[in-house]
Amino acid sequence: MSSTSGSLSSAAEKIVRDSAAESADAPLIVALAPIFSDNYVYLLRDAATGQVGVVDPGDAAPVSAALNVLGWRPDWIILTHHHPDHIAGVDALREETGAKVVGAAQDAHRLPALDATVAPGDAWSLGETRFDVIDAPGHTVGQIAWAAPKARAVFTGDSLFALGCGRLFEGTPAQMWETLLALRALDDATRVYCGHEYTLSNARFCLTIEPDNAALQERAAQIEAAREAGAPTIPTTIGEEKATNSFLRADEPSVQAAVDLTGADAAAVFAEIRRRKDNA
Repeated sequence: MSSTSGSLSSAAEKIVRDSAAESADAPLIVALAPIFSDNYVYLLRDAATGQVGVVDPGDAAPVSAALNVLGWRPDWIILTHHHPDHIAGVDALREETGAKVVGAAQDAHRLPALDATVAPGDAWSLGETRFDVIDAPGHTVGQIAWAAPKARAVFTGDSLFALGCGRLFEGTPAQMWETLLALRALDDATRVYCGHEYTLSNARFCLTIEPDNAALQERAAQIEAAREAGAPTIPTTIGEEKATNSFLRADEPSVQAAVDLTGADAAAVFAEIRRRKDNA
């Protein structure tokens, strides 16, 4: 990664451009803009057409400042779910820039006014970058994730986190487990851009479930070092999560044994892991 710093308003003190997200056949430039204490807003640019998207702008001022530093003007605001820390900046950013807003039809009643709606299974494009819309209930019942197969990127909101998943505020453990299975099925190289910087606390929790997981031990050490240096731990990849994220591994015999549920239904094992994290 390379970072671009500038004089940003509000909480966005640093922009990080993830050039590894770009590919020869479908270049997608992704920049991370931190807001609040631990949220990420993602700024996307389709290199083929120059179209720009903003994912989940919870606060307009730092996002606008980040866009100005990059020299980008948004064409679209792309939403994953209705929580205020993901949508509170939408109306101000739309008024300032004229950007259109796209989100889930099933959640339109509690999202800002939408110029376009999508449903799970739909395809939607930012310029020449195609996104597949994935149903992602659990954290909320109307949440979606946005996967760009050729760019090998997925924007998961608060469904899948690095080494974690969202709390079940509205959905059931079974719904969230199905969401995680759908995301786990993406290509291992898919880069995961989630809504929050929770990775350090998630790593410490996963080590309580899988203390002997060598890949997790190594990754936890890397995360500790990154956070001490003030660097983001996002993006992760689907492959990394499959190897180290205990929430994604509820059907692994070793994980089932760790929570005294050997042979149990994976959704029940997931529910126990989620309960432990909620009470940690």
